[in-house]
Amino acid sequence: MSKDDFSYKEIDKSGEETLNVIASANNFNKWMFQTIKPFCKGHILEIGSGLGNISNFFIQNKYSIFLSDIRNNYCTYLEQKFQNNENLLGIDKINLVDKDFDEVNKKFINKFDTVFALNVIEHIEDDNLAIINCKKLLKENGNLIILVPAYQILYNHFDKELFHFRRYQKTELTKIFKKNKFTIVKSFYFNALAIIGWFVSGKIAKNKIIPSSQMGFYNKIVFFAKIIDLILFNKIGLSTVVVGRKNKIVK
Repeated sequence: MSKDDFSYKEIDKSGEETLNVIASANNFNKWMFQTIKPFCKGHILEIGSGLGNISNFFIQNKYSIFLSDIRNNYCTYLEQKFQNNENLLGIDKINLVDKDFDEVNKKFINKFDTVFALNVIEHIEDDNLAIINCKKLLKENGNLIILVPAYQILYNHFDKELFHFRRYQKTELTKIFKKNKFTIVKSFYFNALAIIGWFVSGKIAKNKIIPSSQMGFYNKIVFFAKIIDLILFNKIGLSTVVVGRKNKIVK
């Protein structure tokens, strides 16, 4: 996909509908939280918090976390949802490819021990710049956690409706991390079982939004999805996850 195919929309109707569908899948959201939790430490920044589906678990588990999104309506929603929570460090609008990124976000530079972005980078045409700017937000030895859709062959109506530029092989995402001098902590695939539903619903049925009935059913069988990932040693999955550590700057 190119920038001619997609244009930024302040109100992303399809994205919000999808987030609402996923919001009801508590077991699935908890699994995603548990998957990245071992790599989270200190003061955490979530890029692309959306409706707070994952944020909620961090706050419930007493993590010190700062929430952000590129859209004002999501930031407003998050403020209303989590207001007065003692573990919430704040909420602000962050655009990873802002042409004035350093100036606009100077209060966040070198501030966080962990930065994570789940299903965000695929929305950005210049993914390398997005990773560069994520790195600027990290302290030395801080962790960057990126989760994106896996396998370009699975690109379908869901991806197009959600303005995904691409899907990733694990090696492709790892290469971007290494290019920006991260030490790779771990790289793996996540959620293999969901490949079947994604293919059938998005490729064959040509749905544009994940059906709520499908997400509801999957939420009930997350236990089996976890077992399958264990059996397959996370060698395949609907998502790709890479964790990188920002190396100490040698002066």
